[in-house]
Amino acid sequence: MKQKLVIGTRGSKLALWQAQHIAACLRERYPEIAIELKHMVTTGDRILDVPLAKIGGKGLFTKELEVAMLSGEIDLAVHSLKDMPTELPEGLVLAAVTDRVDPGDALISPQYKTLDNLPAHARVGTSSLRRKAQLLNVRPDLTIVDLRGNLDTRLKKLTTEKLDAILLAVAGLRRLGWDEHITQVLPQDICLPAVGQGALAIEARENDPETLALLAFLNHEPTRQATLAERTFLAEVEGGCQIPIGVYGEIKATGQLSLQAVIMSPDGQEAVHDAIDGSPADASLLGHTLAARMLASGGREILAKLFAREM
Repeated sequence: MKQKLVIGTRGSKLALWQAQHIAACLRERYPEIAIELKHMVTTGDRILDVPLAKIGGKGLFTKELEVAMLSGEIDLAVHSLKDMPTELPEGLVLAAVTDRVDPGDALISPQYKTLDNLPAHARVGTSSLRRKAQLLNVRPDLTIVDLRGNLDTRLKKLTTEKLDAILLAVAGLRRLGWDEHITQVLPQDICLPAVGQGALAIEARENDPETLALLAFLNHEPTRQATLAERTFLAEVEGGCQIPIGVYGEIKATGQLSLQAVIMSPDGQEAVHDAIDGSPADASLLGHTLAARMLASGGREILAKLFAREM
């Protein structure tokens, strides 16, 4: 058995919490193995003054960690699943997907508390095209301000940037014990989450069966199946670009996997909604089928306009 496992992690408070949480699980399970953390800085951590959609999106938070994994410098990396591209570099795999925490989006507005109470033309901070589009769909009067940085940085900008509200993932706030900042969890009929939001992803080398076996206990199969449907949907629709879509898969009490999604224009004024149910064993097929159906029923036209603007 391995004598040591090295976990690569970004240096933000949330990334460190996530890596330390997985490290604690591994130490409890395998007290004979030394578990070490190696801090790394990713491109996404360095470039904080440009919207993610303009500089490459999700892979900016994983690339350096993946290079270190492939070189053998680290054995595994812990990510927020929502930060992971749908296609992993050759030689790397998702070793585990953890049990999902609340997948929702939190409105933080100390003065106004809820979306309905925000005054006309209120300034709302978010770096997410998905959140922006869904917010403007129900409140086209709002002024959306781009908001980058770690969770604590974005919370400070609520005051320093004179914002009326900001939007953050519920899961990150709860993991850091910052629930008190949440003034409203947006209902899913207003704001569907990002792919994989609320779950952690453990990434490792495909040709390292011993590490993969050690990590297997961290996998939560219902979450893995639900997020597989989401990630398949995203891969079919996205084509590698940052686009305004929300998608959420859930294993219901009946045992069925329910997948719902929305494709929107950036201003929120055009939207295609749909949902599908089926067996969790068919998670990938469900994601593919829903994506094809939504693209055919207007989603393709919405995306074509978006891509034309970016050219």
